[in-house]
Amino acid sequence: MSTPLLLVLALFLLILYFKYSRKAYEEFWRHLYAIPGPKLWPYLGDLNFFESSEALWKVDRKRSKEFYPIYKLWSLNVGMVHVFNPDDMELILSNSKYNQKSFFYSLLHDWLGTGLLTSSGEKWHRRRKILTPAFHFNILQEFTEMLNKETLLLVDNLKPMCSYPYVNVIKPITEFTLYSIGETALGVPLREDPKCNEYKQAVYDYGEHFIYRATRPWLYSPFIFKFSDIYNQYCKGVKALRDFSTNVIEQKKKLQNGMSYAQSKRLALLDLMLKAKADGADIDDDGIREELDTFIFEGHDTTSMSICYTLMLLANHKNIQEEIYEEIVSVIGPTESPTYKDLGDLKFMERCIKESLRLYPSVPTIGRVATENLETHTGYIIPKGCNVSLGIFDMHRSPQVWEDPEKFDPDRFLPDNVAKRHPFAYLPFSAGGRNCIGQKFALLEIKAVLCGILRNFKLEPYDRPEHLVFKADLVLRPFDEIRVKFEPR
Repeated sequence: MSTPLLLVLALFLLILYFKYSRKAYEEFWRHLYAIPGPKLWPYLGDLNFFESSEALWKVDRKRSKEFYPIYKLWSLNVGMVHVFNPDDMELILSNSKYNQKSFFYSLLHDWLGTGLLTSSGEKWHRRRKILTPAFHFNILQEFTEMLNKETLLLVDNLKPMCSYPYVNVIKPITEFTLYSIGETALGVPLREDPKCNEYKQAVYDYGEHFIYRATRPWLYSPFIFKFSDIYNQYCKGVKALRDFSTNVIEQKKKLQNGMSYAQSKRLALLDLMLKAKADGADIDDDGIREELDTFIFEGHDTTSMSICYTLMLLANHKNIQEEIYEEIVSVIGPTESPTYKDLGDLKFMERCIKESLRLYPSVPTIGRVATENLETHTGYIIPKGCNVSLGIFDMHRSPQVWEDPEKFDPDRFLPDNVAKRHPFAYLPFSAGGRNCIGQKFALLEIKAVLCGILRNFKLEPYDRPEHLVFKADLVLRPFDEIRVKFEPR
């Protein structure tokens, strides 16, 4: 039989399958079809998988504005509802019944396994209990000294770049956050690790491969995915990511060198997991690796992007930049290393960071599953079993939620203004039971590095916020660079 005839036969069988499938789940599709959304192809649904990651980002933003506060999409037999209204966010995130992550998180299992980000149910509860002490107040206090040390090394790295017309801050800031994770939560020095560059590149490649696969429903099947154009590259990248975390664990065991955990002065993230295993907790070597993979990725990549966007914003708002500098000098002094308490006292800086995270939330979208029929604030029914995408980026920039949403205005986070706002209108770290476990660590790290940078440099604009182009990815990543000019202060 010729290839064209085979394709026609395959398409015919596919249509028959989906006709039967939709008849079997008639209630599901009836509720889904009732939700507004863009025109889709019969049986095939959304065909934006032919778009680039940049074009896909633009399409999603256009749809969120056109169909606010809710719209549906489907491809083949996979349905999804997008919401970006604070009331619907609260409805989902405040209810533990909807703690299950959406189907798309399963596409991360090859790398992150079923760790804290991707697991659910009892396993998630057990892991959260093991890891929560790693972010205790006393631990964070001890981290401050290490963050200050890494900040000084970053500043030394940036000083020769003052002669450059601009600096693409993504590279040095990503190195800073990765090395900081090593020194603090892992207790393993990564600065001399030759695998760091390979790891960073593998993270970027994985994001590209994830979007490629997520927008092509036929590749959800592991069997079919093996025949895709990207599969060999994908496997190579996953191996690099897993090898990196495995090597970190082995380095940590060597550094421990037989010392009991009772003798350790502090138990950070990796120490806690190794101790939990030694004490007989329900976590093995694979479990330690998947949690380590999750935290290294989320702990360095999301924070690095937040710092980069904040530097770009401050370069474009010199009055705000100078006000932060004056606060740093007033609270800490011109050269002294900040303490944990000092960083907590930088209230204006904190408002600026929060406003930067509103405009540029590191994770622009999160996903859940409707484990039962869910009636939204606008009266639509999200059917049981449907994937739900919670558009944090779109909500943060919605004129229905925020006045003049594109404006960088730290005063939005003055206590009186926060009190007037919907509690689920601002979600840079998610909310509810599955909120970001490392959010206090992230804010501490951002404050520490801003102290070092702003006390040594004046930031001049190169890229403007309105000129940034984004792409669909696991984190809010620009299509190209984030460029800032550094001048010695």
